[in-house]
Amino acid sequence: MNTLRKIGPVLLAVALLCNIVVAREPVRARHGMVASTNEVASRVGVQIMKRGGNAVDAAIAVAFALAVTHPAAGNLGGGGFMMIRLKDGRTTAIDYREMAPAAAHRDVYLDKNGKLIEGEGGSLVGYRAAGVPGTVRGMELALQKYGSGKLTWAQLVEPARRLAANGFTVTYSLARSLRTTKDYLSTYLETKRVYLKGGALYKEGELFRQPELAATFTRLQRFGPSEFYEGETARLIAADMKRNNGLMTLEDLRGYVAKERTPLRGSYRGYEVISMPPPSSGGAVLIEMLNILEGFDLRSYEASSSDRYHLMAEAMRRAFADRAEYMGDTDFVKVPIAGLIDKQYATTLRSTIKPDRASTSAEVRAGRPAGYESDDTTHFTVVDAEGNAVANTYTLNDSYGSSATVKGAGILLNNEMDDFAAKPGTPNMYGLIQGERNAVAPRKRPLSAMTPTIVLRKDGSLWFTIGSPGGPTIINTVLCVITNVIDYDMNIQQAIDAPRIHHQWLPDELTGEPYGLSGDTQRALTARGHTLAKQRTLGDAEGIMIEEKTGVRLGATDPRRSDGLAAGY
Repeated sequence: MNTLRKIGPVLLAVALLCNIVVAREPVRARHGMVASTNEVASRVGVQIMKRGGNAVDAAIAVAFALAVTHPAAGNLGGGGFMMIRLKDGRTTAIDYREMAPAAAHRDVYLDKNGKLIEGEGGSLVGYRAAGVPGTVRGMELALQKYGSGKLTWAQLVEPARRLAANGFTVTYSLARSLRTTKDYLSTYLETKRVYLKGGALYKEGELFRQPELAATFTRLQRFGPSEFYEGETARLIAADMKRNNGLMTLEDLRGYVAKERTPLRGSYRGYEVISMPPPSSGGAVLIEMLNILEGFDLRSYEASSSDRYHLMAEAMRRAFADRAEYMGDTDFVKVPIAGLIDKQYATTLRSTIKPDRASTSAEVRAGRPAGYESDDTTHFTVVDAEGNAVANTYTLNDSYGSSATVKGAGILLNNEMDDFAAKPGTPNMYGLIQGERNAVAPRKRPLSAMTPTIVLRKDGSLWFTIGSPGGPTIINTVLCVITNVIDYDMNIQQAIDAPRIHHQWLPDELTGEPYGLSGDTQRALTARGHTLAKQRTLGDAEGIMIEEKTGVRLGATDPRRSDGLAAGY
């Protein structure tokens, strides 16, 4: 298994170069399975299930472990979304997305001339870029309502505390990540001290200890989740904010609330698709695209053909135009979700797609759905022996968040405020155009692209779970994997390994992966009128599939990043 994991990137490159679907097999397990971007964290989740915990218990322990071993995105200082499907079929969504501090307002990131503030003080770098973290409250809510009851909060925190206190071995990919972001991580002395050894840099094979973070986990164990929001940890965060002209206060932390929301449900060729509602745009945009594609016979085209990619790009273009216009936090604005995911609306959009010619984004504008009802991230998924499933995506937004580490607490803070429309109509760090519905407001949650998703078989049983990091590319990564499975009969590992594409309306360009689009395919797409962007790696998908005849769990991680591991028992 470890050998397969290590040679995965090589197999992927060779397979893409030869324009074939990778033949790697998924990891098999009879009982429980965890698929995450980090081997240590995946094994933590398996141990929790072996001790009697369910998928929710395991997911909480994995989330905390990733806060230690995958600091680019794993976190206590960020937030995200957790999809849960229980063995009895009940499904829920836990929204622990960050909230804007009370001092935030529509023009908080504009200078006196109405221009976006660049660098520190803006929405990307430093203390003013951070929203109120939700991860701890989200894990608390999940445990209270859906945990097994067999393991305590303190027991689920312990693996992360131990990893932070005793240290873990730095992998090649972590050492490379820290090295390539050293300038950014040197913005603040505390971050430089903790994550760069004061500038000496961690090397592969070294032991990485985080005593301040370990002390934070110890406080969480002793005093419970509220310690983060009301205790010593909260006071450390508030004091560091005040020293550095941040927006967040102790009152903001005390006022944070994680929310349970009703998942969005759609269908694709008879298979039910369950995904996140707002403030994530992921579920609605995904279902809208699937509805558009359902009217095309994708199976009649080769999986890597220009015909398939053309139709997918056109569906992406239209759904992302709607995202820019309509999406926001439904606690603050009305979002026409029912209309956006309506199949008749998709029929109208589909009729505007020409099979032999690309649209231009200048001519594609947001549609008119009926009725109102609202790059660095990481995803992991867990399925336990009883069939409970969790798909969780959480983030600091940018890699290593805002670059600010809370002094004395060891917590990297997010820069999630950039996911608001700091200036509506102006692109954010991902080039996304966003509208007034996602403008900054006190205690509002910024729009997200996170798309933890669960797909059911036609008999209603669990088939597979999938999700990915990647900013706006998340939604299209999930789309590619789902269509690979349903339209091309790929198993979950093949579907993740296969090349992907991305289009987000604006900028008007189609992005492929290195070696993912053959020269002939690129020429055919260009001849249709598509503008091809510079190729880059898209996403880091993690998934679990239930084998139909045996019930065996099939775990799959993405070879695009080398530390991922599916572990089971």
